[in-house]
Amino acid sequence: MIDIKFLRENPEVVKENIRKKFQDQKLGLVDEVIELDQLSRKAKQEADDLRANRNKISKEIGGLMAQGKKEEAEEKKAQVAAGAKRLAELEVLEAQYQEKVTEIMMKIPNIIDESVPIGKDDSENVEIQKYGEPVVPEFEVPYHADILARINGLDKEAAGRTSGNGFYYLMGDAARIHSAMISYARDFMIDKGFTYCIPPFMIRSNVVTGVMSFAEMEAMMYKIEGEDLFLIGTSEHSMIGKFKGEIVPEKSLPVTMTSYSPCFRKEVGSHGIEERGVYRVHQFEKQEMVVLCKPEESMDWYNKMWQYTVEFFRSLDIPVRTLECCSGDLADLKVKSCDVEAWSPRQQKYFEVGSCSTLGDAQARRLGIRTKGENGTYYVHTLNNTVLASPRGLIAFLENNVNEDGTVNIPVALRPYMGGKDKIG
Repeated sequence: MIDIKFLRENPEVVKENIRKKFQDQKLGLVDEVIELDQLSRKAKQEADDLRANRNKISKEIGGLMAQGKKEEAEEKKAQVAAGAKRLAELEVLEAQYQEKVTEIMMKIPNIIDESVPIGKDDSENVEIQKYGEPVVPEFEVPYHADILARINGLDKEAAGRTSGNGFYYLMGDAARIHSAMISYARDFMIDKGFTYCIPPFMIRSNVVTGVMSFAEMEAMMYKIEGEDLFLIGTSEHSMIGKFKGEIVPEKSLPVTMTSYSPCFRKEVGSHGIEERGVYRVHQFEKQEMVVLCKPEESMDWYNKMWQYTVEFFRSLDIPVRTLECCSGDLADLKVKSCDVEAWSPRQQKYFEVGSCSTLGDAQARRLGIRTKGENGTYYVHTLNNTVLASPRGLIAFLENNVNEDGTVNIPVALRPYMGGKDKIG
């Protein structure tokens, strides 16, 4: 959420930012919020004047009563009563205006970084760099569901009976390698100095609306019926919510955390749920990294964080590339974002396995997360990045390590988590 003071002083900058995100339907919101803000401040000023006048008259009444001028004192009391009625009206009006201002401000997209490429959608994202040589073996790489089937590692039929489409059972060595990757991702980030955390897997609505836009919430989140609770779509939601309403000591910044959680997503949209495989599903597991820092440090942390994901996948012998998200592909709260994509030797193209974002102070402003230092109190910046989201990471691992005979090589980094095995299948 943008600072109302910034919008008030720079309405054309905010409108141009909306145009860059190809959301012209929101241009009218800027003028609407400015008008409501003016009405709110006008109501507040009148209310403040009435309170000051009330205090002044109250002192006068005391003086008149002391002098025995009861009749004049009663006239003054009538003035106070009349003012009190108007003050009550103004307080209601001010609250209504502010509520509406906040509602609209939460729909206006955050100001994107000047380095973000301008484009309408993900088809206009820009490749930054490739890491590792993408290899296409001489044999035909099977579909990941078939690789898993060879090692009796996937049962979607049973999951369909218990839970419906979009769910799965991982079995045997497949389940073990999945857990090994998650454990390795956890230790990888701990070695980078991040604090490990397991957060709540359900959060309240006032946390959901603090970390994401309404449109994202509708498309992603599962609500618990009859309760003010939602299943998390990523542990970032819980991790940022942990600091809701807090003033974090400046000396404790940056706060760097890595969190594990299952994640639950509706996956509403044209892409749909994958019938055979496990690329797009309703439930998956994830190792995340989250940072709270000073504003001047956020871009440095952004660059460190996506590089950690690249390093993680390269340690598993998986070629990757980074892709800069264009303006139209950025969620409303994001300032800048890039995707890490893994090489698929079967499809002979890259696919997304992680995403790194800096959100400026948007989430902190919505949730009231501030820090206090020598120069006063201000909002922190928040960042998040995927270390590993599995089963997508599992798919990348299988395709890049499968052999022609159906066995799967275990990279050196994962062998301690697999009982020393160098191959499965």
